[in-house]
Amino acid sequence: MNFTLTEEQKLIQQAARDFAQNELLPEVIERDDAQKFPAEQVKKMGELGFLGMMVNPKYGGSGLDTVSYAIVMEELSKVDASSSVVVSVNNSLVCYGIEAYGTEEQKEKYLTKLATGEIIGAFCLSEPEAGSDATSQKTTAIDKGDYYIINGTKNWITNGSTASIYIVIAQTDKEKGHKGINAIIVEKGAEGFEIGPKENKLGIRGSDTHSLIFNDVKVPKENRIGEDGFGFKFAMKTLSGGRIGIAAQALGIASGAYELAKKYSKQRKAFGTEISNHQAIAFKLADMHTQIEAARHLVYKAAWDKDQGHNFDLSGAMAKLYASQVAMDTTVEAVQIHGGNGFVKDYHVERLMRDAKITQIYEGTSEIQKIVISRSILRD
Repeated sequence: MNFTLTEEQKLIQQAARDFAQNELLPEVIERDDAQKFPAEQVKKMGELGFLGMMVNPKYGGSGLDTVSYAIVMEELSKVDASSSVVVSVNNSLVCYGIEAYGTEEQKEKYLTKLATGEIIGAFCLSEPEAGSDATSQKTTAIDKGDYYIINGTKNWITNGSTASIYIVIAQTDKEKGHKGINAIIVEKGAEGFEIGPKENKLGIRGSDTHSLIFNDVKVPKENRIGEDGFGFKFAMKTLSGGRIGIAAQALGIASGAYELAKKYSKQRKAFGTEISNHQAIAFKLADMHTQIEAARHLVYKAAWDKDQGHNFDLSGAMAKLYASQVAMDTTVEAVQIHGGNGFVKDYHVERLMRDAKITQIYEGTSEIQKIVISRSILRD
């Protein structure tokens, strides 16, 4: 076993840390209040190669490993999870999905622009009646020979109005159930494609989350990813990798809250001494540090499994389940350590606490992760 980062990974970590402090931290509270999408910051992340980290350089990507991607996600998420979720979706769900399963034409047309950040993408699976139960797709893609006609509604779509392309999961043949589902690339501006109102969210408020409406949207058949009926398997395989990104995001949120709490505990005085000298606070910090370190090992192990070509369904699910719980627990304790100051926006920890909750919900709820884990361990 080797728990040491390579020199390249250390440089990437420092670059992400510097970017988070210098580019994301200024006005992060204001963006959260105004639900403002970090357009300028996303553009700069594209220039740094953060939006196509694992994509082959021949398609404009950085060609890095999944561990490096997890490191970047952690560092960005310490400061601004609304920005890091753009990195996660673009890398794990959109770029990965097209590179792994798309045609050469799709890669040349879309992946080259996605990997450089010239455009960003969105992954459209969830519906009003199809969240955790992804097989219950009501959105339809009717086969018309050379093209599909798409009708339906997608909910809670990250990058909903800012994406240029959308990978839409839709039912083509209801008789075949999940084997009749397809994944189809829809371009922004297609006739009949409407973007609904922006969601007013508890956390990651800078993230651009919308419902999408498809009314007789005509899409050429060459925009289908994979063979006919591959859509559900495509979604599950893609989400499995996406969970590593969200686990790393949860880890970053927890780490950011812990660092703020530790710093504050060394400055705030009560009963004649810094509160870090009180065992009640010191023990909280000890628990937070231990849980974060455990989560980090789970996240990096899942990323390593993916890099090694191992099956990472189990390790990814465990990483997301545990890291998201640690994010919730750590941010709540960080607010507690800050006392009354933790309840106001200026100290950041209340925002991190709000941001943490979504990591237990999107890209598979914690309950779904337990299903994945239990099925895996009981098969042995």
